[in-house]
Amino acid sequence: MSQRDLHIALVGNPNSGKSSIFNALTGLHQQVGNFPGVTVDKKTGSLQLPDATNTTLIDLPGTYSLYPRRADEWVAYKVLMGTDESVTTDAVLLVADASNLKRNLLFCSQIIDLQIPVVMALTMNDIASSKGIKIDIAGLEKELGITIIAVNPRKNKGITELKKALQQLTVNTSASNDKKFIDVKKLAPIAIDDVHKIVPGLSDYAAMHYLINHENFPLSKEVQTQIDALVVTYQFNSTKTQAEEILQRYSQIRDVMRKYVVEPGPLEKKIFSDKLDNILLHRVWGYVILLAVLFILFQSVYWLASFPMDGIEWAFAKGGSSLSAWLPEAWWSNLIVNGLVAGLSGILVFVPQIMILFGLITILEDSGYMARISFLSDRLMRKVGLNGKSVMPMVSGFACAVPAIMSARNIENKKERLLTILVTPLMSCSARLPVFTILISLVVDNKYYFGFLSLQGLVMMGLYLLGIVMALLVSYILKWFITIQEKSFFILELPMYRAPRWKNVGITMIEKAKIFVTDAGKVIMIISLLLWFLSSYGPDDQIANTTKKYEALSQVLPAKKDSLDKQYAAEKLQHSYAGILGKAIEPAIKPLGYDWKIGIALITSFAAREVFVGTMATLYSVEDSEDSSLRQKLAAARHPDGSKVYTLAAGLSLMIFYLLAMQCMSTLAVVKRETKSWKWPAFQLVYMTALAYGMSWITYVLFS
Repeated sequence: MSQRDLHIALVGNPNSGKSSIFNALTGLHQQVGNFPGVTVDKKTGSLQLPDATNTTLIDLPGTYSLYPRRADEWVAYKVLMGTDESVTTDAVLLVADASNLKRNLLFCSQIIDLQIPVVMALTMNDIASSKGIKIDIAGLEKELGITIIAVNPRKNKGITELKKALQQLTVNTSASNDKKFIDVKKLAPIAIDDVHKIVPGLSDYAAMHYLINHENFPLSKEVQTQIDALVVTYQFNSTKTQAEEILQRYSQIRDVMRKYVVEPGPLEKKIFSDKLDNILLHRVWGYVILLAVLFILFQSVYWLASFPMDGIEWAFAKGGSSLSAWLPEAWWSNLIVNGLVAGLSGILVFVPQIMILFGLITILEDSGYMARISFLSDRLMRKVGLNGKSVMPMVSGFACAVPAIMSARNIENKKERLLTILVTPLMSCSARLPVFTILISLVVDNKYYFGFLSLQGLVMMGLYLLGIVMALLVSYILKWFITIQEKSFFILELPMYRAPRWKNVGITMIEKAKIFVTDAGKVIMIISLLLWFLSSYGPDDQIANTTKKYEALSQVLPAKKDSLDKQYAAEKLQHSYAGILGKAIEPAIKPLGYDWKIGIALITSFAAREVFVGTMATLYSVEDSEDSSLRQKLAAARHPDGSKVYTLAAGLSLMIFYLLAMQCMSTLAVVKRETKSWKWPAFQLVYMTALAYGMSWITYVLFS
């Protein structure tokens, strides 16, 4: 294999330090895609080995054994079995946790019996030492017949030695491990021999897996039929065979552990992690601390992201203004400024939230606390069809549903992951805040109870709580209708508490931002351009008549040109396709207390909910977008019969609509990417719109 491309599969148990090894070996030379047919990340990176012209490291999902249950485990399994047609591997880098070696050796022994070139990276050696565990690495190497390198990727220790060990695998294919951990052929000797005749070149252990899972492999119909015949002929019982195999492996693992690993007795003093868990997993204080952590997380995302987001918006506003002044007055310049630049702004403005949120989540994961959050919340989540791992995406939805939905990938169960994606947008994201703020100040009295409880603040808190309740209620209802049949396992290992790996945090932040900009950004740009067209153009006769009218007024009243320009923009919008659509839907939204102008805002704010404020400012010809000026105009707004537009009933109804409606094309784009289908974002759009309409109507009727 010298002087040629090399593909190495990186495998290991969850929480074994696999991500740290991957980042230490590849750095920023990484690419993220998807394995065909599933939403599991396909993470690859290049690393430099002297005699390999191009070495690619493929980071496979964490798995505990070669008997998969979840979609991500099937991905790793098929790659290791050589049956994934999209991925080829020449060797395996196995990551094992020194502090939990007995559990890791099960997976390790199975890979050894596949008889493919393998190197073991032994991680968590400092934790093993703190537990009083001592490992004879040289003796273990000889027993297993593989190279073992002790590494600490946090401190970059052992990485050079690990690269040298991987380099040895490139010399020639004779590096394949011919040592067997157990003799699996004894489990089904004749059947395994016959599989070799049908599919030559397999190890005995791989042949046994063909008997167990051949229907899941891309084999010809003839081969499938032949293996089926073997199963029937030899009465091969896969469940019994698996059980016998695992018993034999653990018997052998006990012997290996006794020879080469010194472990402390069960009465040894509890280490720091155990003591900390007594507090963080306490039946009372655990939940208090959890709420505090989630509150700080939400506040941090909102506060930290506000500065770069404001900067991005300011830069695009200034850039758009300068570009508008520099470019000639033409349709294409309007397209560039209000279409392309505005659309690009709508993409990049989310990047700070995505980076900060995923950075903070990575810190929680690296520190070991994320697993505790899932453990504490699993009981409540399970009652509504979710599980403990749904909590973080839902909490993240308070900042922005886009990164929150992306973070739902760590939920293994398909149904629970889909339910999490479908209800997360019901959480009140930061984009709703401008709408809530101006409407609350407009229709809710600025009263204080007991001298410190603000009525406006209580209404704001009520909106957030209502979002949570509706998300749980919708999940409970949908769980009865989504027919994905996959048994739910909430198997969770509580990792040791450790200091975050800051390099890993930085790489994750950059990687997630890149995914959002390159994937979801494409859809956002297309919809932004469509919205620009609908808002800028209308039937020729109506637009022409409006233009002539204001050209004449500008000549008669030149001193009021600025004011007339505002009115012209508002009336032109009214006669645009978006305005016509607003008038068309007015009969449908009138029962909610809305007029056609609010209808236009409902349409334009599909690009982003906060666009509501800007749309209202344009429609009411406000001199600027300051809240005070806009509030005065909205307060003075009247229906044709002279009644107020923004009454308490209409204002509350509108807040409920913005709380529950799916008015975010960025979210729909990400849902499409994560589910690999337009079916679920379309369903999400329909059910959330119907829910928003119904609840808004009830609110309007109750408060009228």
